[in-house]
Amino acid sequence: MNRRVAIVTGAGRGIGAATVGALAAEGWSVVAVDRCGADRRLPYAMATERDLEAAVAAAAERAGRDDVARAVVADASDREALAAAVEGAEAWGDLDAFVACAGVIAGGIPAWELPADQQRALLALNLEAVILAAQLVVPALLGRPRPRSGRFVAVSSAGATRGMPGLAAYAATKAGVEAFVRGLAADLHGSGVTANAVAPGSTDTPLLAESARLFDLPSPRDFAPRQPLERLLDPAEVAATIAFLLGPGGSGITGATVPVDGGLTI
Repeated sequence: MNRRVAIVTGAGRGIGAATVGALAAEGWSVVAVDRCGADRRLPYAMATERDLEAAVAAAAERAGRDDVARAVVADASDREALAAAVEGAEAWGDLDAFVACAGVIAGGIPAWELPADQQRALLALNLEAVILAAQLVVPALLGRPRPRSGRFVAVSSAGATRGMPGLAAYAATKAGVEAFVRGLAADLHGSGVTANAVAPGSTDTPLLAESARLFDLPSPRDFAPRQPLERLLDPAEVAATIAFLLGPGGSGITGATVPVDGGLTI
């Protein structure tokens, strides 16, 4: 059998890295994509090439086999770079899934005070990169013979439906992701390809650490009491839901946003 290939962006750390491992454990071959470089528009550190290589190595160890994941340094918001990653995935096996985990955060101040360059970063990396991914990947998924089982999943946020001070622009980009996924699912009517979003709550990732800094909190764990579970989520919990959506159990779900938020949005 040909290998089933999934592409995961934002794979260097956090939910993206956990998703690479979860999919590898489920038998997928994974193209792990991350920009692995600083973004001058944002004041915090991004994942590094070392982080990405570590995610790939951890996936191989978890799957118990080599060549289960490949690291690709590419900016998910760069059409040419992402197109090259898609082309490489198609050459490696049967491209059957795409997971858009790449994302950034900015804010901590009123919406009208957000610097224009940070606003552009949010729009480009959180929303436009998801639309770009669909433009490049969906034709490949539709090119697979029937009966198709292609999957497109984007990571949203509990912030898309919960008003949070200081994060209006961030929340708008995530709400846009959810609206886009609903429309994409409608466009995919009858194709056999599904499109869904996953909306995490406060998850123990570098992005949450930046959120804590933005709000002058001593630790990301200060977000935990706001969730009914009274703890932070582990990235692996979000990744498990993504893996479910990509597997046989998720075959009947499309156009949905699945909350993995510890009850934050109830």
